[in-house]
Amino acid sequence: MNIPLWLDALIAALLLIGAVVATLGSVGLARMPDFYMRLHGPTKASTLGVGCTMLGSLLYFSAAGKGISVQEVLITVFLFVTAPVSAHVMARAALHRRVACSAHTRHPPWPEMDHPPETPSPATRGDARHAPPSTPGEVSDTRTRGGS
Repeated sequence: MNIPLWLDALIAALLLIGAVVATLGSVGLARMPDFYMRLHGPTKASTLGVGCTMLGSLLYFSAAGKGISVQEVLITVFLFVTAPVSAHVMARAALHRRVACSAHTRHPPWPEMDHPPETPSPATRGDARHAPPSTPGEVSDTRTRGGS
């Protein structure tokens, strides 16, 4: 098993970057003030940190073996697909349950959530495609009015 020096240095750099990013994600998880900020650190750490570690592992076992290591490719693809989706689902669930934000949050989501989109009343329902523009020169667009 004779790995070239440049490839060995690249593998070592990827493993080191992965370890540093994963450590920073763990520190972010421990130190951030609220759920939404705490969710951000591990999500980035898992995609970038573990991704770099898996890429280093892929390069090492591919160079040492007889071809591309399929296990590392599958793990990396699975991780890159599931980590952002699971973080989004957890954030939406926290918004739905109204988990408190930090006092330093600039734009809390509650004002937008307290006012649901307006639905047309039964008297004004009709075909919005044929409704006249509300002001002269305005173009009627059913996508912005909630029409079908």
